[in-house]
Amino acid sequence: MVAKTLGGLEEVLAEELRGIGAENVEPGRRSVSFEGDLSILYRANMCCRTALRILKPIYTFTARDTEQLYERIKEYDWSSLMTEDSTFAIDSTVYSETFRNSRFVTYRVKDAIVDQFTDRLGEGKRPGIRLTDADILLNVHIAETRVTVSLDSSGESLHKRGYRVASTEAPINEVLAAGIILKSGWRGESPFVDPMCGSGTFVIEAAMIAAGIMPGIYRKGFAFERWADYDRELFDSIYNDDSAEKTPEHAICGCDISPKAIAIATRNVKQAGLGKYITLKEMALSKWSEAPEEGTPGVLVTNPPYGERIAADDMNELYKMIGTKLKHIFKGYHAWIIGYKEEYFHEIGLSPSMKEPVDNGGLECELREYIIFDGDMKSFKREGGSLEGTVPREERREKHVKSGERKFDGERRERKFDGERRERRFDGERRERRFDGERRERKFDGERRERKFDGERRERKFDGERRERKFDGERRERKFDGERRADSRKPYDRSTEKRGWRRAEENEMDRMREPVSENPLAKRRNEKLLSQIGKAKPTLPNSDSDKKVVMRRRKK
Repeated sequence: MVAKTLGGLEEVLAEELRGIGAENVEPGRRSVSFEGDLSILYRANMCCRTALRILKPIYTFTARDTEQLYERIKEYDWSSLMTEDSTFAIDSTVYSETFRNSRFVTYRVKDAIVDQFTDRLGEGKRPGIRLTDADILLNVHIAETRVTVSLDSSGESLHKRGYRVASTEAPINEVLAAGIILKSGWRGESPFVDPMCGSGTFVIEAAMIAAGIMPGIYRKGFAFERWADYDRELFDSIYNDDSAEKTPEHAICGCDISPKAIAIATRNVKQAGLGKYITLKEMALSKWSEAPEEGTPGVLVTNPPYGERIAADDMNELYKMIGTKLKHIFKGYHAWIIGYKEEYFHEIGLSPSMKEPVDNGGLECELREYIIFDGDMKSFKREGGSLEGTVPREERREKHVKSGERKFDGERRERKFDGERRERRFDGERRERRFDGERRERKFDGERRERKFDGERRERKFDGERRERKFDGERRERKFDGERRADSRKPYDRSTEKRGWRRAEENEMDRMREPVSENPLAKRRNEKLLSQIGKAKPTLPNSDSDKKVVMRRRKK
């Protein structure tokens, strides 16, 4: 099977799948492949907080064009999955130079399935197309020429939990919210805070994690419930299993400056049945004076305005206030903040322990973790503190992490070799530019070279005379166009000089600016002589003259 997810959450989803008993779990790009029985398929839909869809591949082949795609789809026995009274829908994803239009791929797959039924049963006897709540959902994935057809066991995307009855502008995706909380390492063992909670997605997902509530418990149904092999008894046993549920021991607090946002969050919390675990307050960030459970460090996760769909009156001041409150109110906390613009992050004034790109509602945002500690950085490190963060090192090595810390095999490399700090050593001894045991110090043949040539100090000499940047017998001294350039601080133009030397003679520059003739021999002509030849008339001695024309003898 294949579980689809958001970019950056692959490792989190893989860990969730292992937790429910899946085997051969392999993270991919925005997906995780795994193996398991029908029970694992049901549990993946019910329990995985970071999964968007659970797909079951049923047919794989290669196709070079749409006609071959049509023929190969028509070869599959679709009567094993649906009847003429069934309804189906198709979702296509295409990454191919051959198949560039996913909608056209959908049409051809639909035509092949329908034509197979009409060929067997007669005209008009075929399954119907239904865009919502279809009996069978097919997922067609094409990578270049490889085609994979899968059954979608989820139906609606799994991020639609079922508890959100209202939302503010630009609410965060439930799967992304749960993924960030799981990345932070928080499982309910400390306080949780969202000071700008909006519609309450973070606090609701946090309460579900702390209470051990399955995210699929609120959904009306799944696509696999309409399959021919659906095992109702097995699914009911999974659905009614509350053995992992517990009561959260620490505060889960959400606040917002907007009364409307708090009213919406209250409705969503009530719909989820988590009101006894979550505290909601209408309060501006500037009014925070103490953290919940003072003295107990916790986790803060928030999604502040970006200045795009939601904006504050002064965005710079808002982010500056976030940094101030983190330093003075939330000491000891790990703060996770999603942002969109680097200049706003800069206003926070703290060094992040982790940076990672995230796609939030179509915007290429960044998730940063800040570890809040007392005092300055030196004192913090002296006492054994570290900004390594809570994300596992193996996960930070993934390509989507932008830490840029030059790590190798999960450890900071710092120019190490075979477990020892190299520091330019060779064979266990500090090299320090030595050669054959002696300090080299740019020596040549046993004598200090010091830029000597033929036994004499060169000092930029040329033909026995000190050059001192002379040109045609005149001291150049940085002249240009007849004027003394010295310290004129004119712009340095590398396009007209090589290694700091300018072409100084105006006639040289004029010569180089002359238009080039198309005839390569044109420059060899003597125009004055050519004009004289053109006016002259040819003359030969008269035949009766004494002068005779004598021709030269040919050389053998």
